[in-house]
Amino acid sequence: MKVQTGYIYHIKDEFFDKIKDKGLMINHENGHARPTYFTIEDKDILWFIPLSSKITKYQPIIDQKIKKYGSCRSIMIREIANKKSVILLQNAFPTLEKYIDHPHITYGKPLKVIDSLKDEILDNFNYLLALKKQGNNLFFPNIDEIKKIMLEEIEN
Repeated sequence: MKVQTGYIYHIKDEFFDKIKDKGLMINHENGHARPTYFTIEDKDILWFIPLSSKITKYQPIIDQKIKKYGSCRSIMIREIANKKSVILLQNAFPTLEKYIDHPHITYGKPLKVIDSLKDEILDNFNYLLALKKQGNNLFFPNIDEIKKIMLEEIEN
């Protein structure tokens, strides 16, 4: 499978069975499948950013962050495939291609976000990574530990 930045994928349960991180999104919440993920290629590692349909849950959080900090770059609400989606950059995590189950299919094709949204997501994601390097970690999962496990897996 050719994995590309900007496409939406589903991830295998095997990843979540291996990585027991409390910061990862809940598996099969309320009987539904795991969320879909916006994917970023980064050398051997892939970054997955969960998407959610829970606009009413996240809008007040965004509003509160904007009120307190003047902006919110860790959670975004944008339209993807003609439907509002929450893009949870704060819940991003690294993984490997072998843990991808399948691309999200819409109208018979793998779903790709529009380039302007892809660029905005990448900009915000890189901003969060830069903040983390400066000691301000806004990521819920332990991305350093997960990345270490993934890189060890590549070596073995």
